Amino acid sequence: MTTAFVSWPSAPLTESLVKRALSNLSVSIVTSLPGTHEYSKLLQWSTYDAINHDLTHRNPDNVLSSSYAIRKALIRKHYLARCIHSYLTKHLDSVLKDAVPRTWDLEISYADELDEMWSDQLWDLGNEIDGSSPSQWWILKPGMADRGMGIRLFNSKDSLYQIFEEFEEYSEDEDQIDDTSVIISQLRHFVIQEYIPSPLLLDPNERSPSVTVLNPPENLQGHKVNPLYLLLFHLRAYFVASGALQLFMYDRVLALFAAVPYVSPTKREDVNDAAAPGNIDLTPHLTNTSLQSDRGEEGVHLLDELSGCHILSGDDTDRGALFTPEDIENIKVQMGSVLAETFKAALEMPIHFQPLPNAFELYGVDFLVSHDSSGLDPSGNSRIFQVKLLEINSEPAIELTGRRLHRILEDLFVAIEQIAVLPFFRQEVGCVPSMEVPVVPRHLRMCLDTKVRGSGGW
Repeated sequence: MTTAFVSWPSAPLTESLVKRALSNLSVSIVTSLPGTHEYSKLLQWSTYDAINHDLTHRNPDNVLSSSYAIRKALIRKHYLARCIHSYLTKHLDSVLKDAVPRTWDLEISYADELDEMWSDQLWDLGNEIDGSSPSQWWILKPGMADRGMGIRLFNSKDSLYQIFEEFEEYSEDEDQIDDTSVIISQLRHFVIQEYIPSPLLLDPNERSPSVTVLNPPENLQGHKVNPLYLLLFHLRAYFVASGALQLFMYDRVLALFAAVPYVSPTKREDVNDAAAPGNIDLTPHLTNTSLQSDRGEEGVHLLDELSGCHILSGDDTDRGALFTPEDIENIKVQMGSVLAETFKAALEMPIHFQPLPNAFELYGVDFLVSHDSSGLDPSGNSRIFQVKLLEINSEPAIELTGRRLHRILEDLFVAIEQIAVLPFFRQEVGCVPSMEVPVVPRHLRMCLDTKVRGSGGW
């Protein structure tokens, strides 16, 4: 008997999408793990914590799971930073050298520990901060937090110290600080990245209200362009890793916009203490949908829907030009190449990334697009838009996408079933996997196809 264990207690939308994707298969769906003698093949399409990973390891022929057991090199920001740094020291011409913001990672429990770090692991950063202009900024992110928690901007050593002091106060009295603060002694691991000063800016409100996700118009007719209504956005792309190892990109990429018009980081005039961490207005810089729940799906668009919008960033030559389908395709190609290279980097850290042939996983990957009118690609050709990898998320919060784009989520999960689940159930136990090239579903692009230590994976 073929059985599917499906359990997403805190993500009912994900659970419904999984069950819908499995509706075309002859499987019995259960909500608790069955005994080993109650199935011929078992699919565990559930949260990471609900999966029996030992069962996955011990039964490669008849158990398939929706998560790799070991993948910290990808999903923890500080591990990802170390992974990419290590890879770039050995692969100097990798696409990652231009596709990842410069990053420093640190482990800290108390603000006072910064004093020693400036003369040790943060020596280079400290010299940059001391020699930089006040207009240069950095962004602090907790290594293991998500949904925008703990993100702060700073442009001096003192302001970074004040941020960690704020987190210490929050640890002592959780009622005193805003709800994006974190408990420093519990997290400890943080990354510092250079703030990207020239992001691509668009006004999504140019998009016609008549646009539909399945029938986008050839020419978008929107309201009159307001040059003051330029918004920062980041891209959320869904990638599916299958077996050991194929990587696919779902090409219906989301564009998640900030709630207010973009301005370069500045100190708020309504705060008297210039050193206080709260004197930076983060609203124009935070595009995370979980921090904008009051807006519903207003800030969520498809990247393809933005074709025809006016570019509101860059120099006078670029500003006012149209964002074209060619620009969008170039960005998608970059995203696929960058994440494929990131997975190659993770494979060189086998302690922290171990893909298995009988597992697959969905990742939500966040990118920012920088806009440099004089930018060049590795071949020396003009490239004014450069994607920057921000982070990789396991179990992405797809419920924040909104009702309007629900159909693309349905399509995504059906595609996962077709490339990762169906081939496994078609294979007879003990048989050599078929060498037939699988048909890649529409809207999925294969980015990487490699073998990890032979057919048995790790």
